[in-house]
Amino acid sequence: MKKQIWALLVQSLTALQSKKIIPVYDTSCIKIETSRGSEHGDFASNIAMLLARIVKSNPRDMAQNIIDHLPESEILERVDIAGPGFINFYLKPNVHQSIIHEILTSDHQYGDSKIGANTPTLIEFVSANPTGPLHIGHGRGAAYGAAVANLLKKTGFDVSCEYYINDAGRQMDILAVSVWLRYLQHCGVDISFPDNAYQGDYIIDIAVKLHADHAEKFILSSDNIIVLLAEEDAELRLDQLIRYCIDSLGEMNYRTIFDAGQHSILIRIKEDLRDFGVEFDNWFSERSLINSDAINKHITKLFGHSLIYEKAGAQWFKSSKLGDEKDRVLIRENGQATYFASDIAYHLSKVERGYEKIINIWGADHHGYIARVKAAMQAFEWPLEKLEILLVQFATLYRGKEKLQMSTRSGEFISLKELQDEVGKDAARFFYIMRKSEQHLDFDLALAKSQSNANPVYYIQYAHARICSVFRQIPAKNFEYHQAEALSNSANLTEPHEIKLLATLARYPDVIENAAIHYEPHQLAYYLKHLAHDFHTYYNAKQFLVEDKTIRNARLTLIEATQHVIQDGLRLLGVSSPEIM
Repeated sequence: MKKQIWALLVQSLTALQSKKIIPVYDTSCIKIETSRGSEHGDFASNIAMLLARIVKSNPRDMAQNIIDHLPESEILERVDIAGPGFINFYLKPNVHQSIIHEILTSDHQYGDSKIGANTPTLIEFVSANPTGPLHIGHGRGAAYGAAVANLLKKTGFDVSCEYYINDAGRQMDILAVSVWLRYLQHCGVDISFPDNAYQGDYIIDIAVKLHADHAEKFILSSDNIIVLLAEEDAELRLDQLIRYCIDSLGEMNYRTIFDAGQHSILIRIKEDLRDFGVEFDNWFSERSLINSDAINKHITKLFGHSLIYEKAGAQWFKSSKLGDEKDRVLIRENGQATYFASDIAYHLSKVERGYEKIINIWGADHHGYIARVKAAMQAFEWPLEKLEILLVQFATLYRGKEKLQMSTRSGEFISLKELQDEVGKDAARFFYIMRKSEQHLDFDLALAKSQSNANPVYYIQYAHARICSVFRQIPAKNFEYHQAEALSNSANLTEPHEIKLLATLARYPDVIENAAIHYEPHQLAYYLKHLAHDFHTYYNAKQFLVEDKTIRNARLTLIEATQHVIQDGLRLLGVSSPEIM
């Protein structure tokens, strides 16, 4: 409906421009909002006030000019001026009622849009280091990224989802040496275990499997290991153990341990995400960039742009010249590439693969990386508008008043799987996206598990289940319902509860577009809660299976349309629509 009203306003402004009443105006700036109450109509626009400022006229006079030049319309009952110059639009009742036919004959495509114009779009999200199971912090990024992807697909974008596997670098080496030390302990070697190595029981499980597959192939004398473990500097201790493990076992044996750790954890990550309803089209390996020499290729290009210099044996990128707060190391003095060097090669690969819209969904702790990545994009003269970086605050989980910890290295965390086991996938997916991604989220376990109207996902799903229950009762009451025939009765939906529900259903396409354009799935979550409220109020006020066939069919088409929209909205959020609760 907004688009039709917008088109009417464009025609009015065009007429005003031709009469020199207003100057040429960018009609894309016309804003149309859903009215807050029925007394203000269905939609409202402040365009008159904006134009009045430009031509220095009275806003109400400008509003009247706009109204006088609106073309005839089959959808408008009347148009009024309110307050300082708002224009309120009132739709004809039959316009609301026609929504039912649109919903029920669209084959669940109601709300689809083509604003994405099939733009090749890559969304990268989660991308947690494969050093441990996904925890509840990762879960929020997973739920948010998957919902954004679904919304963009719904609005016509050609979307691919990608997980960037950080399978190179120091954290992966710490994982490997953690597995090796637990392996040695499992083999009876009497050594301590560093506090800053990976502590979780999953490390012991990998070590036991490593021993089952390779027996005592990787045992070394404990004497040197004990000496290295005595190093007081905790981080230096790990670095020395890593170096000793590589040098003493040899690159191939070390790689076997390394791969055993990564492979086991990556399998679990994929399983946990699949159980969470999150699927990726591609799993992109950081090591593939190193093995393909992509990093050195891009650094050579930066040399050609005079954006690399050497200092203290390391190679530095002059990112401060391109908006970053300081220059960044790309190649360390030991010849190893930094994470940032891999990030440059990875982002440029996204562009080279033909994606016109590149969306990164990162944890809020990666805020400092934004400027340096954009500096790299500028260095290679790639359009910055291709890149969108969205930040997600980690969720804090409470059990009662106890705040639960989420440190992967220490092993003290609540895994995503444990959260799902406790509250279920649906509640977890919905609760994660109830607030803007950049806002802090306290996850209330008790509320997520409650079967009450205070639990929003239960409240919405219960509306769907109630509708299903109504349709199951039709044969028992010796009634029949044929959708095609019943659609002709929608003109009988004139009760206030019905008009309100129809108006809410009509808003769905606008909600979808706004949620997609602004990457805000919480808009859809709040809409569904509002829709469920309107339905429950209607359910409590009116009988649906009444004797009057005309009224009965009209009401059944209305609640069936409501069912379709609830199903589709929950699907986009990764939540099921149960028929019985």
